[in-house]
Amino acid sequence: LGSIDPAVLAGLLYSGAGIGIAVLRRVAKPLLAAKAAIETPLSRADMPWLAGAIVAGGIIAPVLLMIGLARTDAAVASLLLTLEGLTTVLFAWFVFHENFDRRIALGMACLVAGAAVLSWTGQPTVAGLLGPLAIVGACIAWGLDNNLTRKVSLADPLQIVELKGLIAGPVNLALGLLAGGSLPAQSPLLMAGVVGFLGYGVSLALFVLALRHLGTARTGAYFSTAPFLGTVAAILFLHDPVTIQLMIAGLFMALGIWLHL
Repeated sequence: LGSIDPAVLAGLLYSGAGIGIAVLRRVAKPLLAAKAAIETPLSRADMPWLAGAIVAGGIIAPVLLMIGLARTDAAVASLLLTLEGLTTVLFAWFVFHENFDRRIALGMACLVAGAAVLSWTGQPTVAGLLGPLAIVGACIAWGLDNNLTRKVSLADPLQIVELKGLIAGPVNLALGLLAGGSLPAQSPLLMAGVVGFLGYGVSLALFVLALRHLGTARTGAYFSTAPFLGTVAAILFLHDPVTIQLMIAGLFMALGIWLHL
């Protein structure tokens, strides 16, 4: 983000996911066919659900995340991303009518409390809140995306990720370039592609498999453990400060995740 426009980077990340998974799918397909483990392809009835998931999670959410990351410490941003699990659960309960209980509701309240602690600046300003609010917006879009993807999770997960990346990536890239951004040099461009392949491509394929077997709410709760690894990485490698505010928020959010599991 120090050298690449946020919207352009969002496009490169998803393009890397789409291209990488497309190659992986064609390499893995003969091996899987030999073991009679062929996945069901997407059907025409799946396409409206997939289209909604691509718009929400492949176009809107990544751009909001990049905007938020450009204005927020990586450790704080990582913890805020636990709200993706919260929004996933809320959509699953109130829109898609999955079951829930008091334990999960209490865990949800802890996640909200942690997010409030992280976002508090003492003297709130529009500039200070823009980064956290953009990340929260990304979490809402990804929460909707997760529930829409659940509707097609019985289909081939690699095909889902391939289509999502190859559609959302170029769209975001075009939007970023039209808005005045430019392509980076070869080295950061390739690095963005690799990060996208691993962090969006491989991750999303595994997430779709989890949706198939665990349901949306529980998969979202398990996935919410990922931001804690991001926070640790930000502290160790980017030297983000360990503040009392960060530790209190981390405790609230850790409790919320534990209650969901």
